[in-house]
Amino acid sequence: MVADLFIAGSDTSALTTEWAMAELLRKPSVLQKARQELLDVIGTERQVQESDIHQLPYLQAIVKETMRLHPAVPLLLPYKAKTDAEVLGYVIPKGIQVLVNAWALGRDPDYWTEPTEFRPERFLGSNVDYKGRDYEYIPFGAGRRICPGLPLAVRMVHLMVASLPNASVPSL
Repeated sequence: MVADLFIAGSDTSALTTEWAMAELLRKPSVLQKARQELLDVIGTERQVQESDIHQLPYLQAIVKETMRLHPAVPLLLPYKAKTDAEVLGYVIPKGIQVLVNAWALGRDPDYWTEPTEFRPERFLGSNVDYKGRDYEYIPFGAGRRICPGLPLAVRMVHLMVASLPNASVPSL
């Protein structure tokens, strides 16, 4: 079981990093901003470390935006209603399984301006976070059923994405 948890955590982190890389290659201006932030904060003399991440708000915004557009698990684990409930005018009877579509929430125009565009700037100065308190953005789920791999995934994805801007910026 422990092996399954580590494999699931590393596989989803790698998938998220691949999506971040794809989005950065599609948006060279975003890649250049990330590269400049890394040069300003870290420089060229050393590798980025976990303790540096809190000083890299644009990098954090890139990771959040990647998780918004491309959640590693688009349909969260099913929930079973313990009692009858009403959500947005819909009655959910007791015992019914409910699937939450994190992919659709991340692209909902009621919550996001230009929801299909990769725009990390939307998270700069924003309090929206992936810890399950902001229901328009729940790439790891929420509540008691939040992903137990959240701390590992966040650390790993930030560090892996931070190593990407060292590659050359493609010319389009």
